[in-house]
Amino acid sequence: MKVTVKANANIALTKYWGKKDAALKTPYNSSTSITLEGLETTTTVEFDKKYPKDIFILDGKEYTETTDEYKEVKEQLDIIRSKAKMNLQAKVMSKNDFPTAAGFASSASGLAALTFASAKAAGLNLSVEELSKISRMGSGSASRSLIDGFAIWHRGSRADGEDSFAEQIAPKEYWPEFRILGCVISKNAKKIKSRAGMAQSVKTSPIFKQWYEHAEIDAQKMVELIKKKDFEALGALAQHNCILMHACAMTTLPPVIYWAPGTIEVIHRVLELQDEGVKCYFTIDGGPQAKIICLEKDVPKITEEVKKLESVHEIIECKPGTGPREIKKHLF
Repeated sequence: MKVTVKANANIALTKYWGKKDAALKTPYNSSTSITLEGLETTTTVEFDKKYPKDIFILDGKEYTETTDEYKEVKEQLDIIRSKAKMNLQAKVMSKNDFPTAAGFASSASGLAALTFASAKAAGLNLSVEELSKISRMGSGSASRSLIDGFAIWHRGSRADGEDSFAEQIAPKEYWPEFRILGCVISKNAKKIKSRAGMAQSVKTSPIFKQWYEHAEIDAQKMVELIKKKDFEALGALAQHNCILMHACAMTTLPPVIYWAPGTIEVIHRVLELQDEGVKCYFTIDGGPQAKIICLEKDVPKITEEVKKLESVHEIIECKPGTGPREIKKHLF
């Protein structure tokens, strides 16, 4: 009953910001994403009677029962235990090969890996749709990391949340030259977690309703642009949707501001490159890291220019990636 899984983070092309149902973790609007090769979480899960309680270790640090991180993992394990009709405790060890809780969607890859590995370890044979729904309960964006390539997470309309899950728009092979350049501005964990920031935005942002209504339209448009491989329209839409999401966060009381000076620096450089005719666009999730959407042929030029910025510590080039997959080498 021990399984190890690798899962990739995903970057939202059109964002999700705000839960409609806090218990079911369903969103106000649908969102679209690309699962990325190059931002990876490895997780080992073992259910065994030798464990008197659940154990959770992330990047070498063991989390206690009083921490939010431990509680989130236990909630996911409880869902799996309930479905498997068993009560064994588990040891979970996980590691990220990129900054944790810093705006690179580590919760997406982490919860996707946890859901996939714990389901397998518990002997469950679940569909991708079912795994997507379960991972949604731990992290909304994790529902999209279950999907290979390009995905849409449907907001759903049912009261039980059963129609809120992610599905594939196109596989990774569909657009192999598509790239995301992750610009590492800071490796520190963000002060305001996305979950808390969203909840506050739902309560207090005066533009929240306009945000999610517009974001739903954007998500449906993005599906069509991906299918048509209309890169310029896709990039422009992703960039504008990102600004709208952060406008909603910034107009929250108190304001939720994830951008750092380096984030602004990258934004300005991308806009300058656009003026110079380079096809590149920025997007930013809940953290300071800026991501640049581009095509493979423009990577050398963009990388050369962005490396000149003192605030950018590292650039991670990411291709379209796969959903979770089981591996043989365990972490413990």
